[in-house]
Amino acid sequence: MDELLAGLRAAAEPTRLRLLALCGHAELTVSELTQILGQSQPRVSRHLKLLCEAGLLDRFREGTWVFYRLAQRGAGAELTRVIIDQVPPEDATLARDLARLEDVRRARAEAAAAYFRANAPRWDEIRTLHVDDAEVERTLLDMLPRQGIGDLLDIGTGTGRMLELFAGRVQRAVGIDMSREMLAVARANLDKAGRRNCLVRQGDMYQLPLPDQSFDAVIVHQVLHYADEPAEAIEEAARVLKPGGRLVVVDFAPHDLENLRGEHAHRRLGFRDDEVAGWAKAAGLETDPVVHLPGKPLTVSIWRAIRRVAAAAPPAAAARAEGRKR
Repeated sequence: MDELLAGLRAAAEPTRLRLLALCGHAELTVSELTQILGQSQPRVSRHLKLLCEAGLLDRFREGTWVFYRLAQRGAGAELTRVIIDQVPPEDATLARDLARLEDVRRARAEAAAAYFRANAPRWDEIRTLHVDDAEVERTLLDMLPRQGIGDLLDIGTGTGRMLELFAGRVQRAVGIDMSREMLAVARANLDKAGRRNCLVRQGDMYQLPLPDQSFDAVIVHQVLHYADEPAEAIEEAARVLKPGGRLVVVDFAPHDLENLRGEHAHRRLGFRDDEVAGWAKAAGLETDPVVHLPGKPLTVSIWRAIRRVAAAAPPAAAARAEGRKR
């Protein structure tokens, strides 16, 4: 009873209710929330502190950035969803907040797109500055079956390297990327390598232009650290997996290299093992033990998950889908 009352008291204030509604749509920093609400950072920080203390929001730090998102566990998580569902979607204040949120997202996307345009021709060179790709590729080859993969999807395909790597093992390999410049590089690489069973298409990793349960394997290679909503990207990847299909996610372990944000457009400074595993579980997948490949200075983590049976969308996914409709 005390937790419920504390949560209700924390939410019963206009600015804090707006903060909950915004965090129901995205993980956001204090500066982004300040920009959207048009209020001072100290004031917004005080409201966020109260919401966290009441168990309605989770706070997590990455380097010098602090992110806020809806609570994922406990009574506060359930209460927050109930409260957000009662906010009238036609409310003028909420509509303005969501419009400003889209401006923030658009600015992020434009900055990332500009970076990709500038760096597409030397993308693989940039990757080698941080991790030994040869070691990662050997591990990936061991983590997916040598036979029986009919259709493979590479989300955020970049230069098409994953398609090249697995082309000899699959009937068809499809690469998805938002950047036309990246896709041009990928097409040139695939043509040069004679990979006729590979194709690339422009598409959004949050809304893949592909049917449900249509791929035997999905790879998300060094993409999540650019994502605004990595959990939703995992959920969408899981949607297109066939029963028995495998998802492999490659990304960095947590680190403190702040320059990767400014110089290379990274949104997140790596991911914890349990964080990615939790997103996979929420999307209806079962995970295997994580593989770590220590590097200097970055460590690469590889998560593998499998869809055991055909199933309806898990509750977490259904809730997020309903939230997007609102």
